[in-house]
Amino acid sequence: MNILQILFSPTGGTKQVTDTITESWGIPVSEIDLTNAEFDYTSISIEKDDIVVLAVPSYGGRVPSLATQRISKICGNQAQCIIVCVYGNRAYEDTLMELKNIAEKSGFKVVAAVAAIAEHSIMHQYAAGRPDSRDKQALQGFAKKILEKINSGVAKTSVLQIPGNYPYKKASGAGLVPKADDKCTNCGLCFENCPAQAISKENFKITDSKKCISCMRCVVKCPQSARKVNGAMVSVAALAMKKVCSTRKENELYI
Repeated sequence: MNILQILFSPTGGTKQVTDTITESWGIPVSEIDLTNAEFDYTSISIEKDDIVVLAVPSYGGRVPSLATQRISKICGNQAQCIIVCVYGNRAYEDTLMELKNIAEKSGFKVVAAVAAIAEHSIMHQYAAGRPDSRDKQALQGFAKKILEKINSGVAKTSVLQIPGNYPYKKASGAGLVPKADDKCTNCGLCFENCPAQAISKENFKITDSKKCISCMRCVVKCPQSARKVNGAMVSVAALAMKKVCSTRKENELYI
């Protein structure tokens, strides 16, 4: 039996959550990075007795389209799968239900689901510093319950009920596209790390707004802090979300 994390975590919040879950099991973990645009996902070999943690951030209440495309290329081989969606304290809406359907279509057996909070990747004042110690304690408790369910054998026959709606809510486009300022040194790290291949190979300061998914990976990876989104637009969006994002939401387990 192997433990595999298959995750789409452009800015690291989703990885923090999945690491907290899998570390609780004390078993070596392999990682498959869904942000890698060059990787051949059809080459992944998953055995039926493996345990897979499949994790994505919620983008506007949906699974990121790039993650969907890449997961669909993986053969789950009926391996038991824990799905995780991570969101910035607003709402995850249809993300978990969509991720469950994607996972099952790829041949995974979904046995548990987690909705978890991490710091918002654009409006950092929301869920700042999360997952915090309280979150990690809850996630470790979830991990124990999930492993108990798997080890009991009940997981193989149980039917999991996930919140969400179908048809899913309409996916929103990339509203905030990071741009490079004068501090850019043309190091190319933004180009190398962009999950959507939206940054020009010839001119790293040019971003294709039609390809960009507003994941903020280039912002996080830039060593000069030269890539930013429009501050005025962020302020307007943050004000619109203030009421729904200001009250602390807790992690949720479906098992």
